[in-house]
Amino acid sequence: MLVLENIHKSFDHRGNTIEVLRGIDLEVREGESISIMGASGEGKSTLLHIMGSLEPPSEGSVRFNDRDLYAMDEPSLCRLRNKEIGFVFQFHHLLPEFNAVENTMMPALIARYPKRTAYGMAEEALRRVGLEGRMTHRTGELSGGEQQRVAIARALVMGPKLLLADEPTGNLDWQTGREIAELLRRLQNEAGLSMVLATHNQSLARSTSKQMELSGGKLH
Repeated sequence: MLVLENIHKSFDHRGNTIEVLRGIDLEVREGESISIMGASGEGKSTLLHIMGSLEPPSEGSVRFNDRDLYAMDEPSLCRLRNKEIGFVFQFHHLLPEFNAVENTMMPALIARYPKRTAYGMAEEALRRVGLEGRMTHRTGELSGGEQQRVAIARALVMGPKLLLADEPTGNLDWQTGREIAELLRRLQNEAGLSMVLATHNQSLARSTSKQMELSGGKLH
């Protein structure tokens, strides 16, 4: 489903070139779950951003279902990102002025689905993450774990084939993090999703079918 070949990524910082990723090859198969662990600053977030078409590599190619992501024009890439790739981040990035169902339906509205259709899709996604009783609560009325559940529902509302999660439990207490880890594992199995997680959470990493470590710009 997703193939990375010879991925390099470097940044210029005060006249110096900092090479973060140094020739990464990775294949993510349909229905496979992969965890990527590593110290802070090793480039886990950068790698996930490259996988999800949020940030281009300095060198190398990313193919998603036989399409070269970085050879696509921006409108096509936006459509693919909206419909086929779900993102979950450490910080939920919910809009505080909206309630849970309004936040969840955003990707469907962006894809120009009718409002009623988008609302129904969001309701179903929130039920899947156990928030059927909290749909009309605004962000500030939800706990940290509930906010992350809304973010997961938003990531899944369009029925993506690939879920990318960047430290999805990193901003939560141990028990809530464990609940979110179990939720992600259940959702991935139910939907047959391909999933790549960047995490420090050993329990979450062990729940995936493949565990890898990013260090020195290489995957091991």
